[in-house]
Amino acid sequence: MEVLKIATAGSVDDGKSTLIGRLLYDTKSLTTDKIEAIEKSSKQKGYDYLDFSLATDGLVAEREQGITIDVAHIYFSTAKKSYIIADTPGHVEYTRNMVTGASTSQVSIILIDARKGVIEQTYRHFFINNLLRVKEVIVAVNKMDLVDYSEEVYNKIKADFQALNAKSTFKEQTVSYIPLSAINGGNVVNKSENMPWYDGQTVLEHLENLEPKDVYEKGQARFPVQTVIRPKTEEYHDFRGYAGKLYGDNIKVGDAVTVLPSLTESTVTNIHFFDKQFDEATAGSSITLELENDINVTRGDMIVKSNELPKIEKDITTTVCWMDSKKLVPGTKYFIQHNTNRVLAKIESIKNVIATDYSGSTPATQLAINEIGEVNIKLSKAIYFDAYNDNKSNGAFILIDAATNTTAGVGFIN
Repeated sequence: MEVLKIATAGSVDDGKSTLIGRLLYDTKSLTTDKIEAIEKSSKQKGYDYLDFSLATDGLVAEREQGITIDVAHIYFSTAKKSYIIADTPGHVEYTRNMVTGASTSQVSIILIDARKGVIEQTYRHFFINNLLRVKEVIVAVNKMDLVDYSEEVYNKIKADFQALNAKSTFKEQTVSYIPLSAINGGNVVNKSENMPWYDGQTVLEHLENLEPKDVYEKGQARFPVQTVIRPKTEEYHDFRGYAGKLYGDNIKVGDAVTVLPSLTESTVTNIHFFDKQFDEATAGSSITLELENDINVTRGDMIVKSNELPKIEKDITTTVCWMDSKKLVPGTKYFIQHNTNRVLAKIESIKNVIATDYSGSTPATQLAINEIGEVNIKLSKAIYFDAYNDNKSNGAFILIDAATNTTAGVGFIN
């Protein structure tokens, strides 16, 4: 079954958690005890409606304050698809959490309070989705019940967001607009009778009808080797396979390939998926490759098609979202984790801080927590990479603090 990864974004009280809770409730994905807990909590708070945010807000502080602080991952399925939703916080101080949640998502739902319209946070959320090249964006105009289900209000918000969308440089992105009332369930799973003027799809219908070609970017085949398979059993005495996940494009038996960084060439002879063999593997598959000749391949190497070599360099220009309370300054050293390859890195220079409201950038010599900027990095040895805009999986990395082993930042190679 196809798995679709979704990230939600919105300002405080825009209704992200309520929308997700309603999706779970109306698709019958909540357990009986969870529904009972929601009903009991709603009654204790004196609500005359069900408080669905309880279905997603796991931290006590989140439930008490009515805000989302950390990224929560919610899983549910329909007869057609399985879904993983990253419920990300909207506060500016949690920008790093939103980047984390959206980094692996194929779809983003940006919520807008119908009473407030497009605000500063909306700019930030859309900017991050542009930065991360999320192909499918749903603009959910929520709380339509609080503006008397006004078509005029909805059209004004839609026009404002279209003006914002005109500033985007990611032209392959598709933006859809859905008016809804998450608390009442209107246009979430079921059509709203209160908005007869809207003849489009509900949120769930839109998600169900998305095809892989709508949400996945095509790139060149990249196969980072995670481990070498050597069973050394009687049945597989001479077997040597290279296991990992395939990104970017398909690969098939007979393809001429090159192993990086050694630049050794070979040919794919077999493709294994657990106990089965295939002539071709699709992007996103976790597989084991056999090559024609015995060559030295280890974890951290990458197998690519011989006519599709990536860049191999030690100096990279990047866009970094900084996640550490300790500021990023030139001269400091970190480890870069790029796919399965870990390399020592030195921060050469910081060019600027990029404004997330599309107002441009300002010169800077450091990055503070939650800031995004352009950073030049020098590596102890060359890595094999693509620009993030050409191949997301091979153009992203994380910066690791060598002293604490914490993830200090996430980067995208320009």
